[in-house]
Amino acid sequence: MGGCSKAVIGLLVGGGSVLGFGLVLLFAGPVIIDDQIVKNIEINPKNDLSYTMWKDIPVPFFMSIYFFNVLNPDEILEGEKPMLEQRGPYVYSEKRWKDNITFHANKTVSYREYRQYFFEEDMSVGNESDIVTIPNMLVLGASVMMEKLPVPVRIMISTTFKAFKEGPFLTKTVGELMWGYDSKLVNFLNQYFPGMLPVSGKFGLFAEFNNSNTGLFTVFTGQGDIRKVHQVDSWNGLKEVNYWNSDQCNMINGTAGQMWPPFMTTESTLPFYSPDACRSMELVYERRGTMSGIPIFRYVAPKTLFANGSDYSPNEGFCPCRQSGLLNVSSCRHKSPVFISHPHFYNADPALLETVNGLSPNEEEHGLFIDIHPETGVPMNVSIRLQLNLLIKKVFGISETGEIAEVVMPMIWFGESGYIDGPVLHTFRMNLVTLPMIMEYMQYVFIALGLALLLGGALLHWRERISSKEAGQTCSDEDTSTPANEKTPLLHSSTD
Repeated sequence: MGGCSKAVIGLLVGGGSVLGFGLVLLFAGPVIIDDQIVKNIEINPKNDLSYTMWKDIPVPFFMSIYFFNVLNPDEILEGEKPMLEQRGPYVYSEKRWKDNITFHANKTVSYREYRQYFFEEDMSVGNESDIVTIPNMLVLGASVMMEKLPVPVRIMISTTFKAFKEGPFLTKTVGELMWGYDSKLVNFLNQYFPGMLPVSGKFGLFAEFNNSNTGLFTVFTGQGDIRKVHQVDSWNGLKEVNYWNSDQCNMINGTAGQMWPPFMTTESTLPFYSPDACRSMELVYERRGTMSGIPIFRYVAPKTLFANGSDYSPNEGFCPCRQSGLLNVSSCRHKSPVFISHPHFYNADPALLETVNGLSPNEEEHGLFIDIHPETGVPMNVSIRLQLNLLIKKVFGISETGEIAEVVMPMIWFGESGYIDGPVLHTFRMNLVTLPMIMEYMQYVFIALGLALLLGGALLHWRERISSKEAGQTCSDEDTSTPANEKTPLLHSSTD
């Protein structure tokens, strides 16, 4: 019986201890997990995983380029609707890294992010030697920029175009249009009017992008306040830009667009500043999902992102505006009549689709999204898709513009995509997902085990009591009962 009592005591003490430990984990566990996430998410050279991901971006990134090949350039000059044919994708692997990293006493860090592009023929539909025809920005773009100059000046400009054999449309290889081609007009202007053009060498759509950086970013490290991690403090020393017509539109909001603060909810948004778009943008929550077993939130662009001021009043500062779906970036692109939109005018005013032939927008191919792990703020899968458009029209005095009907002409669209995979995905999942998940499950295991031990101890104690009562009853019966024919020795001797 003593052995059973010790077992009961052991079960009750052990169960109470395990249950208590489980309850401590239940309340302290989330704090411990969150603290571990905070330590791993801070921009700190001591955090090998997150700092390496932030600094060298080991995730494979690709940029896919699609050209809108113009099929009827002569007819466009006569006022007919443009007929376009999408060509591509021409895929480039993208290497990104941060340099000039400097930590500051106010818990911020400054850096420049550099990028290089390498053509991936195996992933492309076509080669950089493919020939395509697009509007000539040097002619049609400059014509719109100079349409308010005196007529004699415009005639002189037209004469200059003819002298250097610059026509309204360019027929070049993909490689030349991307990374630059020699232009006698550009060389002439740079020689005799230095600083007039934004380029000093070859003229190409992405000539300034390769081996370039996105400017000097200063962001918060998150030390002391993890809610501010990756938030932009300044860009090129500026707290706000001056491209737009309202304080709100000129604000530099959010992060640099690579990571966000942790502990996101479905009410959270993804604000970021884009130097390429010259403005801050904000994505909104769409739905939950999983990627390789990791829970994610999907964020997408709201329909108001490129809406005009009439349809969405906060965007009035980005005007002068045209139809919704177009962002006029001429103010930060040397006054060139360039507009940004979603590819194929997705989510734009349907009237834009009536101005050109050859477009077919749909969300799967042309919508942009970011899949993000909400607990850490780390993007798992990214696809940013934008289209570059040029406003073209007839400009009196510049004969190269012919009878062109005014139209915002799609030139190219590009998609930048990247996703965490391989060893990086494994390490991320183990350190920031699996281990916290195991810890969370363990608290319930300890609680269940503690309750089971307590229940076992209670059942064993109950059995002991039942056994003890049965044993006590048997002994009592044996002591108090005497056979009817049995006499005591004392009475027997008296009789005798």
